[in-house]
Order: sequence, then structure tokens, then C-alpha cells
Amino acid sequence: MNYRPEQAAAIRAMRNAAPYIRMYKGKVFVVKVGGGIFANEATTRSLVEQVAILHQVGIKVVLVHGGGPQVDDMQRSLGVEPRLVDGRRVTDEKTLEVTIMVLNGLLNTRLLTICRELGINAVGISGVDGGLVKAHKRAPVGRADGKTIDYGQVGDVESIAPDVLLKLLDAGYMPIVSPLSCDEHGHVLNINADTVAANIGAALDAEKLLLCTGAAGIFEDLSDPSTLVSYTDLAGLKRLEAAGSFADGMMPKANAIEAAIRGGVRRVHVISFKSVDALLAEVFTNEGLGTLIVSDVRALSAAEQQPEVSA
Repeated sequence: MNYRPEQAAAIRAMRNAAPYIRMYKGKVFVVKVGGGIFANEATTRSLVEQVAILHQVGIKVVLVHGGGPQVDDMQRSLGVEPRLVDGRRVTDEKTLEVTIMVLNGLLNTRLLTICRELGINAVGISGVDGGLVKAHKRAPVGRADGKTIDYGQVGDVESIAPDVLLKLLDAGYMPIVSPLSCDEHGHVLNINADTVAANIGAALDAEKLLLCTGAAGIFEDLSDPSTLVSYTDLAGLKRLEAAGSFADGMMPKANAIEAAIRGGVRRVHVISFKSVDALLAEVFTNEGLGTLIVSDVRALSAAEQQPEVSA
């Protein structure tokens, strides 16, 4: 029997994916999506469909989402200009109200509705639910220019209560996590979503943390797409930072990547949600489409070590 070309391609894809499915079945992946993904309905749905496939083949997925652009838009519609310092949002009381409304309401619910349509049993929670994220208010931060920045109602993570997520995962649910939390006095705090995702990954001993961003990965030169770094390690990240390769928005991600790996996450991937099926390509092929970060590149297999841009 001769298969049509599209049938043959589908069969090859299934055969090629089978070893990865066996390897990752039952393992925990933390997938973090930035707010940029919500700008386009088709892009949002495509990413959730890819996450759904991971869930359906037996990978335990925790989906963490941000929502910076949507918070910005809502603030401006209310006559408030957003303020960011070093890639992190300054959160006064009014900004916090907007952030709660957008993250816990609009965006978390939007993801849940797509999951419902795809037949995924997803549960929307925030860091407040079940004491998932224990945090405290960030103290004012001194800067190199001598100025002190008070980030307002912004939190730093103290610890994660993994049982909240493990009970959902073991019951077959997919948690969708908004990064808001609160302190021990019940004051809501805004926390960077990359930071929350990294801490959750470490607490769950995750196999992978996948950061889905607007960029195709990490670049040695932000202005030159040919300088995409295929893989690197913690030492490589430090070299890239020292070389000035990170813009302000990348610094929280770089810090989160380091925290995740030092916390026990085995692989961190930075990929673009704009690239078709980038998440699946990153998980089910050796080549992938973005940047792979590990503790030490010497531990990578020969197949994983694609040509790397010098850092």
C-alpha cells in the first residue's frame, strides 16, 4: 500500500516523536507565556493547542501566563501611564487593581475557555490560591546611578507550595497560573511571571521550563537575527550579559533562567510563540527552534550540540 505524501509525513512525524513521548511521559513541564501572545487570537489558540498536545500525551503541564501589554493598555485607557524600571513594573495601588482585573480575570479566563473547547480539564489559579506562592513586598532598591526605586506593590518569592499543583496534576488537571500573590498579611503583590514560573519549576523538580516570548530565543546581537544562540549554559549567560546582549526586558528572564536551573530544572528553553509549532519542535526534536539553556553544555548529548554562536 502506498501512502499519500501527507500521510507518509504524518507517520514519520509520529515515529520521530515516539521516543520523546516515552521519555517525557509523566514528567513535569512548566510553560510560561508572555502577554504578547494575547495580541492575536489565532496565535493564542495555536500555542494552547500545542500545550494541549503535551498534556494529551501524558506530560504534566503547568501553564504560567503574564499580561504586561494588556495591563499597559488597560492603564492607558484609564488615563494612567505605565512605569517600568529595568524591565520591571512599578505597581502603585491603582496599577495593582488593573493588574488583578487583567491577569486573574480577562487573560486567565481566556486561556481556560480555549482549554474547554479543546477538551482539556484546566483549572485557573493565582499565587494566592491555596498559598501557592508565598511572597513579601520588595524593599526599595538602590541603583548604580545613586537613585532608589520603590517598586510599590511588587513581591519577591519566598517559597512555593508544590502540593497545590501536584494534587491538580495527579488528578489529571492542567493548572493555569496567574503570577499574582500576597504576603502573610493578605496584601496582594504583583510578581514577574518569569520569576514565578522559574520558582514553580524548581519546586516541582520540572524536566523543562519553556519560556514562550516574542523573540526567537537569545541573541548575541539583538540587531542581528543570525546570532541566535542555539544552546548555552549558566556561564554563557553571564558572558552574554557582560557583553551587553540583554535588553531590560531580558534581564528578568535571565535571572529566572538561572534560578530555575540552580533550583533543579534540567532544561530551560526560550522560544518564540510567533514561530509555527515552535513549542512542539523544541520538545520533540533535537534541533528545536529557540535557545536551550542548561547548567553545563558539556552534559549535552552530541545530537543536542548544534552549532553555537560564540558568547
